[in-house]
Amino acid sequence: MDEIFGKLKKSKRGEHKTFHTGQGDEQTSDRRPYMFGDSPEQIAMTDSIRNAQINHGFKNFTLTEEDLEVVETEFKTQTSTVLMIDVSHSMILYGEDRITPAKKVGMALAELIKRKYPKDTLDVIVFGDDAWPIELKDLPYLQVGPFHTNTVAGLELAMDILRKKKNQNKQIFMITDGKPTCIKQGIRYYKNSFGLDPKILNQTLNLARQLKKIKIPVTTFMIATDPYLKAFVREFTQANSGNAYYSSLQGLGNLVFEDFKKNRRKNI
Repeated sequence: MDEIFGKLKKSKRGEHKTFHTGQGDEQTSDRRPYMFGDSPEQIAMTDSIRNAQINHGFKNFTLTEEDLEVVETEFKTQTSTVLMIDVSHSMILYGEDRITPAKKVGMALAELIKRKYPKDTLDVIVFGDDAWPIELKDLPYLQVGPFHTNTVAGLELAMDILRKKKNQNKQIFMITDGKPTCIKQGIRYYKNSFGLDPKILNQTLNLARQLKKIKIPVTTFMIATDPYLKAFVREFTQANSGNAYYSSLQGLGNLVFEDFKKNRRKNI
């Protein structure tokens, strides 16, 4: 399973660890020989003095450039995330409340980023027949509407938001319980709730490929386990080279945050 905060590129100072080493932000336990351009602050004095004693003896103490060791450092990086939450009618259909767990995950994710990764950015958008951004303070009061699922509108808005971010690392989290059933054509909506409509599906997959080209992975959290929904998510994930997770309502939060904490040190 791929990682939520995986595949990070080196960028300006942030809080996510990467595998890029050099003149970075955070010291590691690794040591290496001194190279031209290393900062004096990186020199490991105890190790360097020990090398000098081994190489030159104790009587006439000499410390040369060949004796120097430096503390290896890691670059930390920033990430811009857009969280997409499905507010279509199916999120409360058949008496099952799917929107409340989605809101709770959104609020917890925002709190985690604010507390541990303050240099990251998090934007929240919702999508039904259309897509629109919401403020974090309004997330607890989010309501489901009499909407279809316009995944294309949500992804387009997320893409627009992330284009304006200066971070190199950009990603989309999408919490949904169903397939796309709506697209907008001019001023009209094209809707079809029965099966996977080829016209709607093709637009959705094309957008997934566009996001892949500009290196924005989409992580999909599907709060449903219907086989045909899994088939759609697999196809979407393959088109984007992103990640996909399937979860019950009870397991959604644990899935997001266990993987987040475990994998945030990986590289995009």
